[in-house]
Amino acid sequence: MPIFRRAIAALCLAVLAIDAAAAADPGVSPGEVVIGQNITLQGGKNAYGVAVRDGMKLYLDAVNAGGGIHGRQIVLRTLDDDNQNGTAEANARKLVQDGAFILFGSIEGGPSGAVMKAASELKVPFFGPLAGAPGLRRPHQPMVFPVRAEHRDEFRALMGWGQRTGLTTVAFFHVDSAGGREHAENVRLIAQELGLKSVLPVPFKSDIGDAELDAIVRRLEQAKPDMMFNHGSAGLYARLIAKAKAAGVRTTFMAVNSGSSQIARQLGPLAQGMVFAQVVPSPWERKREIAREYQDAARRQNPDAELSYGGLEGYMTAKALVLALRATGKDLTRANFVRTLYATRFDLGGVNVRWSPGDHEGSRFVDLSIFSRDARFVH
Repeated sequence: MPIFRRAIAALCLAVLAIDAAAAADPGVSPGEVVIGQNITLQGGKNAYGVAVRDGMKLYLDAVNAGGGIHGRQIVLRTLDDDNQNGTAEANARKLVQDGAFILFGSIEGGPSGAVMKAASELKVPFFGPLAGAPGLRRPHQPMVFPVRAEHRDEFRALMGWGQRTGLTTVAFFHVDSAGGREHAENVRLIAQELGLKSVLPVPFKSDIGDAELDAIVRRLEQAKPDMMFNHGSAGLYARLIAKAKAAGVRTTFMAVNSGSSQIARQLGPLAQGMVFAQVVPSPWERKREIAREYQDAARRQNPDAELSYGGLEGYMTAKALVLALRATGKDLTRANFVRTLYATRFDLGGVNVRWSPGDHEGSRFVDLSIFSRDARFVH
């Protein structure tokens, strides 16, 4: 009889184990958790995407080397969308179909919106899109959990600086798309709140050429806006600034975080004095814990590591993911993960993030930097 009872007990334990495995969410096993990432790398040509990916890998590799999270290694499966919305959505669906626990860490507004569409339809959390598009937050997206601040917060910081320095009229360079028009409306509303005037929204198509940029310069000469800033498209915006400065336009040019390093490199001395909104602290200064942590980790890996805004943003977003997974505990399910996000405020090292039902704001951190005469971003 004792042997028979032991056999029955063993059988019951096996059945319970099968039931538990069947009930577990995809991507979670005793030894690993699979995270699905669609990101814009463009085969390595997108410098910001590569920096973001490397910053994420820097943090996640260290966590895995230290034993992972509750004994689970983090497996990051990454697909490149080549900055194509259709590819981004297909990648997201494939990642979920192939067993990703959640979706994570895309860049660029269009591809991030496409991943959001898949995540919403598949009921899979989409954590840490590195994009400031308004559609990721409004209307409320229950499956989307941004970490970085949105572009609207950057616009407010730039216009607030302009107001404090005596600038009163605003021009805005933006993609001629639904998202770009939402950004333009936000600029108009913020200008109204601050007592400024939005005098020149400048929508552009993706195939804009030199003739169209020259026409925009003529509009700037006529409207004479005190300040101008952009929504993405760093390379085009840098070309416009160079043409405007060559024509003697006296507008104060500013820019959002995405592509700030690219703009500075492309403009060279013409970028001196430009003010940029940044959604992470300075990756070169040591004023905040998260920046010091990033610098030390990068230099442990490579003493000559090149620090960057993209690298720090990737590192910080990966840290937010790990803190959330760790706080969820060993019973890792999508539902428990979301409950943890709602119940916990996370300190990433001087940058706080929070989410609540109906309000997935993430971080509101925005800092301003100025590009100096010695080719540095000074915060």
